[in-house]
Amino acid sequence: MPKNTITILIIEDNFPLRELIRSSLVEARYFTAEAGTGKEGLAKIASERPQLILLDLGLPDNEGTELVRKVRRRSTSPILVVSARDSESEKVAALDAGADDYITKPFGMSELLARVRVALRHGLDIPASKSAIEHEGLRMDFVTHQVWKNGREVHLSPIEFKLLGVLMQNAGKMLPHQKLLNEVWGPSDTDQTHYLRVYMRQLRGKLEADPSRPRILLTEPGVGYRLYSR
Repeated sequence: MPKNTITILIIEDNFPLRELIRSSLVEARYFTAEAGTGKEGLAKIASERPQLILLDLGLPDNEGTELVRKVRRRSTSPILVVSARDSESEKVAALDAGADDYITKPFGMSELLARVRVALRHGLDIPASKSAIEHEGLRMDFVTHQVWKNGREVHLSPIEFKLLGVLMQNAGKMLPHQKLLNEVWGPSDTDQTHYLRVYMRQLRGKLEADPSRPRILLTEPGVGYRLYSR
């Protein structure tokens, strides 16, 4: 069974624990990136653009709620705090600083994976009852990050998946360039319209019968894009 396209960043300085988490995530068919310090983790957020961040609060160079704030300023992806600190005040502070969930060490891997699935689902604003969307021969599963066209699986990169997901959730609506850029790349890249041209071309190559004459992924010249809807 092929991997899905979700990348999860593990920011944890305890190497044995980080390896245990990584192996569990890989076995569950997620891609992973790793960092052992806050500085390295912030750099990985920029380079890897993860869909979920697992964050330890007790890192040697950055720690506590200030680190959560730094991560949140750089990413809109869900933050799942993984910490030995179990006081209510610590949990509340982390959540108020921008974390989406908090799991206390030690924990079972089954619980961690369940928290991961919930965080990813919420990160895409997809309710549990709509973890998959079907439209005009396309099917997207937001939990496994898989896409099918007319029953055939299509392998997308994480950015391609996220872009198509926004279009699928707004089928028939014209989405301006700035909205798509904000949803997929974040508020700091809303003027980078060339990103959209590149990834829409790649998506059309994978989803359109004739990419030069698209019938699914339509351009609104000078304005944005929309997904065809009858």
